[in-house]
Amino acid sequence: MSTPMPAVGGRPFLGIGWRFPLQVSPTGAIATSDQEQKIEESLYLILGTAKGERPMLPEFGCGIHDLVFAPGDASTIAQVVSTVRDALLTYEPRIDVITVDASPAPGEPNVLLIRVDYRIRTSNARANLVYPFFITEGR
Repeated sequence: MSTPMPAVGGRPFLGIGWRFPLQVSPTGAIATSDQEQKIEESLYLILGTAKGERPMLPEFGCGIHDLVFAPGDASTIAQVVSTVRDALLTYEPRIDVITVDASPAPGEPNVLLIRVDYRIRTSNARANLVYPFFITEGR
């Protein structure tokens, strides 16, 4: 049994683990990520997982997937923002969610761009990510 590698830079509180999506490093080992990258990957994992998708953790994930065929109106955007905020507050304790916004992608009416601004609690570093969410499949 191997011992876990310490996080680079002496910041183990940010975590280290397998890279998401799963990758193989040039040496043939499972690629890992750490620090801020690990938190960002965790956010993508939470947003990309539909509730009920994991049999052993049926409540894990984000409820935006229930809105896939919803109309791209203000009501749907408000639901997306609320659902994303709730999921991140529930499943990512290493961050404080500052703002969550969603808006249609320019020229693509079936895509919402979800922008999350957050602060890493232990280091006070601010970051953001943009998650594309397809509210309808095809036209």
